[in-house]
Amino acid sequence: MRLASIRSSRLLFSALMASLLASVVLPLGGSPAFAADVVEIFSLSGRADTVMGGDVLLEVTLPAGADPAQMSVEVEGRDVTDAFVARPAYEGRIIGLVDGLSLGTNIVTVELEDGRGARLRVDNHPQTGPVTSGPQLQPWRCDDGELGDCAREATYELKYVDRAAGTFQDYTESTNPEFIATATTDEGVTVPFIVRVETGVIARDQYRIAVLFQPELDWTAVEPQEQFNHKTVITHGQSCDTSYQMGAAPDVMLKDALGRGFAVISHALDHAGHNCNIATQAESLFMTKERLAEMYGPIRYAIGTGCSGGALAQQQVANAYPGVYQGILPACSFADAWSTAGQYIDYVLLRSYFEGLQSDDPRFLTPDAAFGTGMGAVYGHPNPANPITFTSAIPNSGEPTRSCVPQDEVYDEDTNPDGVRCTLQDYMVNVFGRRALDGFANRPYDNVGIQYGLEALRNGTLGVGAFLDVNSEIGGFDIDLNPTAERSAADHEALVQLYRSGASNTASNLDQVAIIDLRGPDDGAFHDAYRTTVLEQRLLREHGTTENHVRWRGQVALLGDATFTTQGIIAMDGWLAEVEADTRDVPLAQKIIENRNVEPRCTNGAGQDAPEGAAYDACVAGVREYSSPRIEAGMPITDDVAKCQLVAVRDFAYGVELSEDDLVALEGIFPGGVCDYSLTGVAEADTLPWMSYENGEGVGFSLGATPVSVPFGSANALAALSAGGGEAPGVLAATGGGAAVMAAAAIALGALLSGRRRRTAGL
Repeated sequence: MRLASIRSSRLLFSALMASLLASVVLPLGGSPAFAADVVEIFSLSGRADTVMGGDVLLEVTLPAGADPAQMSVEVEGRDVTDAFVARPAYEGRIIGLVDGLSLGTNIVTVELEDGRGARLRVDNHPQTGPVTSGPQLQPWRCDDGELGDCAREATYELKYVDRAAGTFQDYTESTNPEFIATATTDEGVTVPFIVRVETGVIARDQYRIAVLFQPELDWTAVEPQEQFNHKTVITHGQSCDTSYQMGAAPDVMLKDALGRGFAVISHALDHAGHNCNIATQAESLFMTKERLAEMYGPIRYAIGTGCSGGALAQQQVANAYPGVYQGILPACSFADAWSTAGQYIDYVLLRSYFEGLQSDDPRFLTPDAAFGTGMGAVYGHPNPANPITFTSAIPNSGEPTRSCVPQDEVYDEDTNPDGVRCTLQDYMVNVFGRRALDGFANRPYDNVGIQYGLEALRNGTLGVGAFLDVNSEIGGFDIDLNPTAERSAADHEALVQLYRSGASNTASNLDQVAIIDLRGPDDGAFHDAYRTTVLEQRLLREHGTTENHVRWRGQVALLGDATFTTQGIIAMDGWLAEVEADTRDVPLAQKIIENRNVEPRCTNGAGQDAPEGAAYDACVAGVREYSSPRIEAGMPITDDVAKCQLVAVRDFAYGVELSEDDLVALEGIFPGGVCDYSLTGVAEADTLPWMSYENGEGVGFSLGATPVSVPFGSANALAALSAGGGEAPGVLAATGGGAAVMAAAAIALGALLSGRRRRTAGL
């Protein structure tokens, strides 16, 4: 069962005993001078407050000279000391897998004979979930068609790489060893190329874990097989959609990564075409990583891969839940689901307008160009196929009556008003909350005050008459996606949660991850090249630099290109290894930048890198970038203002001569005023890291900094409490963090509840 009191007690405990402001990050590998006198406990499963399934992988560090044989470990009074041994595989580190945890709070206590010790609070949740995503969506169908939590035991199968064909085949005990290729890992371990694939259910949906495996040997988290390099690659799906049933976890059979010793993992809820909800995407990822750590051993770092919706998932989760990934490889990039949704709905509205006109309609002839040029200038893309393919290939997640459950269960405003509404906002109701008016989920889409085609008007591509006409006729949609003459107005609470949750990726925490963007050309099929620039500009706005973001461009589409993915994994691995080895007492973001050993590149379409100079510049220019309807309406290239602040028409600087009749017409079209993008967007604020929705719909709160152990019995314990502990030694993905100064606990608690409100204009 779920414990309703976890939130309040966790926040108080974290603020009083083990947390700094969410914006404070202690350097990896560093430790304060007094740490030699302090016992510390680290969760290697993930955050100690998000553990699931009844077990947790822990590491204990002891004061210098302390004898591990004199250490005792208890969980709620139960002796678990025997689980901990200094393992040669971990260079003497004291690692233990503790099982039998109760649901809710479990206090782990480590104590030495001389009275020194530490305590760590571990919050355990069901493997079926939820952990942080909040009340689970209903109805939910398992793959057998039954409703429920879909819990089941994991299954395992073995594959081998055929020496001659280089492909995966089913392995059995009778497989001829001569048929099996060999693999040599990046640490020089050579083994037969046999892979074990684990398939199971976490959080009601399927996960997969693939590892290079020696069938004749045992493997546990504390005694792993030698070919595992303790690094993982995470694969993702594509698109953006909603589903109320189990799906299939993305492919994990990445031969090159597996052969180098990586574990490759995935979860169905991180296939964005199956689940585009950031809260459940993040939750399923850290739960699957926990499974990997507790079955196979500690994780040094995790690298995300994936194109389109796979890029979307990586980038929005990396920002909203920093630490889930240490490096990401987004291809055919989307920054997030919801800022992209603005472009999608704008395309739907504009298509309806343009396709209702004739190509020689005098209202849309311009002084310098025919109909098509003017249309492209409003869209932000010269290829008319772009909006058509985007709105055809990707389902309209604003439509409540589309199919997401059996048809007789789907909402219909007339015949089934209590049915399941299949919109993305209703799918994310835990994030957005509900409208008082009708009980439907709050909606963040808004186009009030947007002057479509403004830049085209200013540069003369669009005549005044056409500009007035498109803005007069475009209209909006009501909550049921019925066309309206009026523009669509967002629900204010949805806007607040949009930014806090990271559903619109502000990039405020995205300096904590290394990024290699795999960018092909803009082919007019909606994988717009400008979106890479959008992400860079958000980084620049938030952090004043884009040095943790590297572009790899190519003259052919990089949709799922295995060569680029493999090269990206190898390059990212080298980058993260340098960060891991940097033990300086400096912030992680600084380490990522200063240890970057990956440079931008551009390939010619045949896999060859263009040399520096004119050839490189020409290659880069070939990856053309356009924009979006909102950027063409004056929005900054960051492309993430969900709702603009308004100014009166006569106070707006159009930059072209308008008659009195034109101004009167504009005041009729925009009675409340027009967008002034020099002002901060309404409700725009930083993403709060590690949001949890376990208290119900629309009441998300930040978990704040990673919980740490609280030392006792040492002369330096109070100093340790005041200054905080470090990360688990040598593990980039481990979950150490800072402890709050006791006297500042109330301030820390307030900060965790309110978040860092850097941008407050327009609230």
